[in-house]
Amino acid sequence: MKMTLRTAVAAACLIGFAAEASALTWNVSVWGKRRAFTEHIHKLGDLLAEKTGGDFTLNISYGGLSKNRENLDGIEIGAFEMAQFCAGYHRDKNPTITVLELPFLGVATLDEEVAVARAVYEHPATQKDLARWNAKLLMTSPMPQYNLAGMGEPPAMLEDFEGMRVRATGGLGDAFRTVGATPTSVTATEAYGALESGVVDAVAFAQHAHLSFRTIDLAKWWTTNLNPGTVNCPVVVNIDAYESLSDEQRAALDSSIEESIAHYLANYGELLKKWESILAEKNVEKVVIADDQIAAFRAKAADPIRAEWIASMEAQGIPGQELYDLTQEVLKSCHEADEAMTPSGVKTAC
Repeated sequence: MKMTLRTAVAAACLIGFAAEASALTWNVSVWGKRRAFTEHIHKLGDLLAEKTGGDFTLNISYGGLSKNRENLDGIEIGAFEMAQFCAGYHRDKNPTITVLELPFLGVATLDEEVAVARAVYEHPATQKDLARWNAKLLMTSPMPQYNLAGMGEPPAMLEDFEGMRVRATGGLGDAFRTVGATPTSVTATEAYGALESGVVDAVAFAQHAHLSFRTIDLAKWWTTNLNPGTVNCPVVVNIDAYESLSDEQRAALDSSIEESIAHYLANYGELLKKWESILAEKNVEKVVIADDQIAAFRAKAADPIRAEWIASMEAQGIPGQELYDLTQEVLKSCHEADEAMTPSGVKTAC
């Protein structure tokens, strides 16, 4: 009887050890704090745990695994399995996706942002580019057009940007430079301190970031309609980690992307509905830039920066013109129909 009991206990332990061994947790490196910008990652984690009965989970770390400018490096060496980063933090490391950060690209909605990002991510040149970092592009983090929150005198004319110190990364920084501003690429987590100390006069962010990083708490004004562009911040996974997944785990991951993005869009939509009341509550002046001034800004920034970007990409052997044309074809499809096929065969829904 004792042997039978001992055998049963041993068998139960072995089963427990086996179950524990089969469970998988991926570490995910992000920064700041939980916010609209990271909601799709949390939704993805919930879906994975649900679909696998807890056998595949995400451990989402806000700054505990890496600095935000070093997340791609961490993915390369396998320090963690998943990470979020923004292309403008290190344009030389991910040149292909910087096409999505070109000023005045023409993206008007978050759905369009998802569609153009998906198409660019699926392009062979982009996948080859990110594979240098052992990174597989999983999903985008769509953000609205950026606008400025600042202190001091609000800009009304284009010349008012002359000498203004603006926190703006990537193509946005290039755009503000064309109108005489001085862009700086301090990270999102450094933006509040930079604005408070006077290192910058204004910060270019989407609405969620102005809230999360509290720049709106300092701001005296907000440009409602400047809309020069946005930044692109993918979620990537380590290729080796992805390929080592079981068929069931990989299916759970792949099948959860669209629902995670849908959750992100719905959540961000709720934030945008509240934005006007937030500005009123904080007594932030809404600055409306005249149409002729925006047109002048676009003329200075859009065509010259795009031409320079394409030439730079082509010189590196990257199909810059093709990538840019792809974004425009997708946007055209978005405007013409709810669903369309891009030249690369990527189905888009806008």
